[in-house]
Amino acid sequence: MILAIDQGTTGTTCLVFDEQAQLSGRAYREFEQYFPKPGWVEHDAATIWDVTRAVALEALEDARTQPGELQAIGITNQRETVCVWDPQTGEPLYHALVWQDRRTAARCDALREAGHEPLVRTCSGLVLDPYFSATKIEWLLENVEGLRERARSGGAVFGTIDSWLVFKLTGEHRTDVTNASRTMLYDIVRGDWDDELLALLGDVPRKSLPEVLPSIGTFGTVRDGALGDGYDGVPISGIAGDQQAALYGQGCLDPGLGKNTYGTGSFVLLNQGDKAPTAPPGLLSTIAWGIGERTVYALEAAIFVTGAAVQWLRDGLGIIEQASDTEQLAASLDSNDGVYFVPALTGLGSPHWDPYARGTIVGLTRGSTRAHVARATLEAIAFQTVDAVQAMERASGQPLAELRADGGATVNAWLMQFQADVLGVPIAVAEIPETTALGAALLAGVGVGAWTQEDVACRDGERARYEPEIAADERDALIGDWRRAVQRARGWARG
Repeated sequence: MILAIDQGTTGTTCLVFDEQAQLSGRAYREFEQYFPKPGWVEHDAATIWDVTRAVALEALEDARTQPGELQAIGITNQRETVCVWDPQTGEPLYHALVWQDRRTAARCDALREAGHEPLVRTCSGLVLDPYFSATKIEWLLENVEGLRERARSGGAVFGTIDSWLVFKLTGEHRTDVTNASRTMLYDIVRGDWDDELLALLGDVPRKSLPEVLPSIGTFGTVRDGALGDGYDGVPISGIAGDQQAALYGQGCLDPGLGKNTYGTGSFVLLNQGDKAPTAPPGLLSTIAWGIGERTVYALEAAIFVTGAAVQWLRDGLGIIEQASDTEQLAASLDSNDGVYFVPALTGLGSPHWDPYARGTIVGLTRGSTRAHVARATLEAIAFQTVDAVQAMERASGQPLAELRADGGATVNAWLMQFQADVLGVPIAVAEIPETTALGAALLAGVGVGAWTQEDVACRDGERARYEPEIAADERDALIGDWRRAVQRARGWARG
């Protein structure tokens, strides 16, 4: 058995796979989100560990896993989120700052105005945006009393969520190349923390950062009692950030293959092979995975709020009881009647990169209902994907032939059909929606010799396929109105 831990933004999913990579057990729990100020998003790292441990044990029980049957653990995680903890006690020293957090937007502006973005783009492949980890670490160093001194003396360490879980499970302070590549502190070509970026972005002590390893390999073994009776000594043998894990789980091992994961946000990744691509405007250059001495790269478009907008309809507005309600509500209307929702609840990512954009609903009339808002939310998920894919097509010079899709929202047939309609290409939906977890399991399985790279590439995992059904002029009209709505949302928080 292989245990895959998928630690996401709103909850933790754990899946157990057998020797044929077939799903044998699962469990899931959400955890609390903290919003101390507008634009600030935090998690309690201790709660994340408690939930992850509990869910892992529930999944193993669901799979009826016996002691000695668990061969390896794979981890995939929400990226860019920063934890800080005491390596002696294992206690968090502050809430985790989540990838959605925008508190360092002004700092990123100042760095950009000072002319530092070319360095950031060249070394890390990223853009100067509060989305990434570096300015979050800098904020912690400057705002948590005594933290800088503790970090310099070895009394405080930083890490993304994967490294926090590795530490709690094994006692090791390690991460993989994909997560390191999302910090804005890592040179993705040289394969090391960059001293110039460390100095620029808060004078971060190198000793406070984790050791970086390839995505496949041994990150440590479960220490006594960390996961309960019977699991001591099990290796963690595969780690990748959630989007890279999904690319791997979709079998996109060759250059030119791409996918979109519909989760809290949505992320389009395109395999670029062994050479780091120059990051074009609006897109990111990132590490897809590392295996031995080989590093594979990808182009990425990051969309911040998609599934989170549906969660907001449920928890913030209370107009739906569960996410699946949106499908029926959207289908109850013949059209959107001109209602558009731009879910810039934490700014806009690719291709706009506007941290000052804010959520906007336009086109409302007295005849608008909750069905219009629900439909506009689903449409926004698809429209944002169109913007991202078209930016990627412009950068690569090649049209996309199909889009491989995974993530929780792929169970919504109305959304997947609308996505095919407005994108104008087929949507191939993965057999297992939780492809991030599958990718972590496959990485871990390859790491312990349960499977080979060829096994991963040859998996047949398509559950459904959606073909475009609307005419080009209707598609263009819908996209045109969407982009007018986006312009209304841009820069709103600047005043």
